[in-house]
Amino acid sequence: MDALFPTYSRWDVTVNSAQGTKLIDVNGKEYLDFVSGIAVCNLGHRHEAVQKAIKEQLDKYWHVSNLFHQEIQQDVAKTLVENSSGDAVFFCNSGAEANEAAIKLARKFTGKSKILTFNQSFHGRTFATMTATGQEKVHSGFGPLLQEFKYLPYNDEETLETAMDDQVAAVLLEIVQGEGGVIPAKASFLKKAEELCKQFGALLIIDEVQTGIGRTGKPFAYQHFGISPDIITSAKGLGSGMPVGAMIGKKKLIEAFGPGSHGSTFGGNPIALAAAKATLGIIFDDSFLSEVTQKGEYLINHLKAELASVKVVKEVRGCGLMTGIVCDSDVSDIITNLREKGLLALVAGPTVIRLLPPLTVTKEELDEAVKVIKNTMIEKETMQTV
Repeated sequence: MDALFPTYSRWDVTVNSAQGTKLIDVNGKEYLDFVSGIAVCNLGHRHEAVQKAIKEQLDKYWHVSNLFHQEIQQDVAKTLVENSSGDAVFFCNSGAEANEAAIKLARKFTGKSKILTFNQSFHGRTFATMTATGQEKVHSGFGPLLQEFKYLPYNDEETLETAMDDQVAAVLLEIVQGEGGVIPAKASFLKKAEELCKQFGALLIIDEVQTGIGRTGKPFAYQHFGISPDIITSAKGLGSGMPVGAMIGKKKLIEAFGPGSHGSTFGGNPIALAAAKATLGIIFDDSFLSEVTQKGEYLINHLKAELASVKVVKEVRGCGLMTGIVCDSDVSDIITNLREKGLLALVAGPTVIRLLPPLTVTKEELDEAVKVIKNTMIEKETMQTV
């Protein structure tokens, strides 16, 4: 009998080890990993610098609680604010917790309750972040959701403008909707959201849980668009696999999150922050980020060229090394076939193949992945015509 709740539809793969871009199962089969723990292992598996930092911290102390000053928390917080529009950081353990903190802070600071989010968004599975998520399948079965969350069409400036009023505490959005289908925001939509938040005294919250920490070629994806959010949430790639999240906010918000207003027993854990410090030291380097941009452009252009004649493919889109291949039908069987051929990829909604390779991926590995994807697509097309 399985001792776990069946909350995940698990693949028929049992992991034995992983290193860099490669994962090896208990049968010795090697996979090229374009899942990266769902955009978590941005430096690949078991990066030497991160592993070294974790081991060094293990020899110092593991946990003392947030009653104590810890220099490593200041170090990581300083790096995050230096590379964002924020001025202060709250550490937690996950993206859902970071978004939960952002929602609480927005309501407390503004004294208002209404939160605007978007269809097909994903912000987590706590009650507040589940409610913020604009997907019915995430809500189903859990009874009444929290009040005063409203869902709008993504990238629709006119509808957003109509929905804004003096009762809105915050607009919460993703720069690229990851779980919703790898859908990038339009620059004009983001500018309008920022403008309306300022006009109505609301906060602009950008969920960078999947898009942040170099995934799109910038420290945070919003930096491609010249906007200045009030709150940024981060997790996933922040700790290279260690559980850590962060909410980054502007100076004006600090007073609203004073002593006793919020907390997290394990938030800012020194082991997780040792991993985060080492991770940021590598990723937040201009030359590293430039390479991510180049590799992202190379992957999208290569996919477009190689899949141009494949009829099931409708579009290739994304930003940096966050790529979606939009198909005309359900792609779950394609994901299974790719895995059988040694390439790990994800879905993003029923008809989109999502690729999230480590940011350290080589062009040779990108070429290998494109070749496997093309051959698998052609096989599918051939079977459909037989």
